[in-house]
Amino acid sequence: MDASAANASTHFVCDSVMDLLLIETVALMSNSGTSTSGTLSTTGLTGDEDREAAYFKLEMLGYRVGMGLTEKATRDRPRFADNLEIVKFICKDFWLAVFNKQIDNLKTNHRGIYVLTDNNFRWFSRMSANSATETAQLAFPHAAFPCGLIRGALSALGVASVVIAEVSNTPQCTFQIKFRT
Repeated sequence: MDASAANASTHFVCDSVMDLLLIETVALMSNSGTSTSGTLSTTGLTGDEDREAAYFKLEMLGYRVGMGLTEKATRDRPRFADNLEIVKFICKDFWLAVFNKQIDNLKTNHRGIYVLTDNNFRWFSRMSANSATETAQLAFPHAAFPCGLIRGALSALGVASVVIAEVSNTPQCTFQIKFRT
C-alpha cells in the first residue's frame, strides 16, 4: 500500500470514529435522566428541561473543541481585520479541517448576521425516519455540537456570538451566526 492510500484509509477511519463518537455522545446526553412523557424524571426535570440540558452540554463540548481547533489552526496567522474575514475563515478553512469540505453558501445582511448553509451536512447524511419532519426532529440534537464548534471557533478569534442551527430538510443544515456587540 502506498503512502497516499494509507493516509486515505486512516482519514476514513478517523471520520468514522468521529461519526460514531458523536452519535453515542448525543444518545448518552439525550437519554441520561430523560422521561418519555412531560412528567418529572429521576433527575427532577421534565422531558423538555432534560432535552435543553442535553443540548447545552453538547453545545459546550463543541465550544471547547472549536476553541482548541481554532487556536491551533490560527497560531501562526495574523489577526483577522474584520468579522467578514473571520466568517470566511469559518466557511473555508475551519469547515474544511472539520468536515473535509467548505460551506456551500454564505449569506449576510451586513448588520452582524451571517447564515451558513451546508447542503450535505455529513453528520446528517445517513439519518432517516418515517417522515421528513421526524428526521429533522431526530437530527436537531446532533446540531448542538457543530453549533458549539462554530461558537467556540469564533470565541477563540475574539468574537462573542450566538449560533443557531436550523434543520428542515436533512441532510441540509443552516447555521445562523449573530455577533454580540
